[in-house]
Amino acid sequence: MTSASSVRTPKPANANVAPPIQSNKDNLPNTPEQMNPASQMECSLGYDGIGIRPFPSHVAQVLCEPIQKDDVEIKPDGLLYLPEIKYRRILNRAFGPGGWGLKPQGEPEIAQGILSREWTLICLGRFVSTARGEQEFFRPNGVPTANEGAKSNALMRCCKDLGIASELWDPRFVRQFKAKHCVEVWCQTADGKKKKYWRRRDDEPFQYPAKEVGTVGKT
Repeated sequence: MTSASSVRTPKPANANVAPPIQSNKDNLPNTPEQMNPASQMECSLGYDGIGIRPFPSHVAQVLCEPIQKDDVEIKPDGLLYLPEIKYRRILNRAFGPGGWGLKPQGEPEIAQGILSREWTLICLGRFVSTARGEQEFFRPNGVPTANEGAKSNALMRCCKDLGIASELWDPRFVRQFKAKHCVEVWCQTADGKKKKYWRRRDDEPFQYPAKEVGTVGKT
């Protein structure tokens, strides 16, 4: 006969499942049981954690810090931007290396010299945002580099939902920054044509492939 002490009690079906996160002090829903049916459906589709509760205050403080003026760059066409590496550094400060990541969605798509791919930003295991990144390329063997460029482009777009560098989408900030820190100049290209380019006032004048020949609005 088998003794009672040797009888193994079967484990419950969820014995190896981590316990649910406890509700926070504001009693916001943290578990699937506390969510409404629509939220549960979103989680099943890969949107776990969306809109449930804010990140801790110390994380929000890093994400919403005003951008440093020296970090802002301007493209020749006048578009202000923050270099992609700056976004990565802000995310590392907010969540720690390994506390965030980009998840690819599907395979890269190539059409008319542009590679695009959709990426999802995950922070502390929670869905944050999804965006399609794009990158031009001109040679068949340039696909790996273009794919990396598309990933960087998607990261910058996803970070808008975290409030990172939100000033760059504020028209008033853009106008004031360009008036104070940038200048529009005339440049002469190799074929002799003149074009208007933007640059920061503290950057060196354009030399190649277009040579700077004067400031717009001045004779």
